[in-house]
Amino acid sequence: MTNVIAVNGSPRKTWNTATLLEHALEGAKSQGADTELIHLYDLDFKGCTSCFACKLRNGKSYGKCAIRDELTPVLDRLQNADALIFGSPIYFAMVTGEMRCFMERLLFPYTAYTNPPSSLYKRKIPTAFIYTMNVSEQEMNDYHYTVHTGQNESFLTLIFGHSESLFSFETLQFADYSKMVSSYFDPEMRRERRRTIFPDDCKKAFELGERLGVLQS
Repeated sequence: MTNVIAVNGSPRKTWNTATLLEHALEGAKSQGADTELIHLYDLDFKGCTSCFACKLRNGKSYGKCAIRDELTPVLDRLQNADALIFGSPIYFAMVTGEMRCFMERLLFPYTAYTNPPSSLYKRKIPTAFIYTMNVSEQEMNDYHYTVHTGQNESFLTLIFGHSESLFSFETLQFADYSKMVSSYFDPEMRRERRRTIFPDDCKKAFELGERLGVLQS
């Protein structure tokens, strides 16, 4: 059975990013896949320490991360995945710190120091990245978020062979805006988007999951 794993880089398990990841996994399930959702904020781990054990010639950790912590068994499971879906809100124009640390640990060991760089991952599998953010699509482009998201897509394509991105804009950040010092966004507009636009994003996430299942069928 096809194994599709999603990784949630948000500290929230039931809000925008996690919801879209769950819909993507439902789409994969519709193609007969076995699915799993991993919440990074449940794990005690750190980012790359630049030990270079993954690059040591004839080393026992060549091509894989040598750090042993709660992320280690997750990285082991990802080796056998047939498709991967990553999700993160945008914090200060980038993915969350937890997602960044995870990506360092996942991608760097599989990146061969060749000219040009090549992949040590043993198979080609489809991957996708789901992003949620407070800004509009126009602001995403104006603030150059696409430099970061484009780099992520390039790295995932280099390592795994395929990647695509899905963006959810102007998301509902708080359940109750009245409790927050926050006048930058219009709460009523955000609630209306949550009611009318976010379901379309969920549908797109479901279709994304379906595509990844089809690519593996």
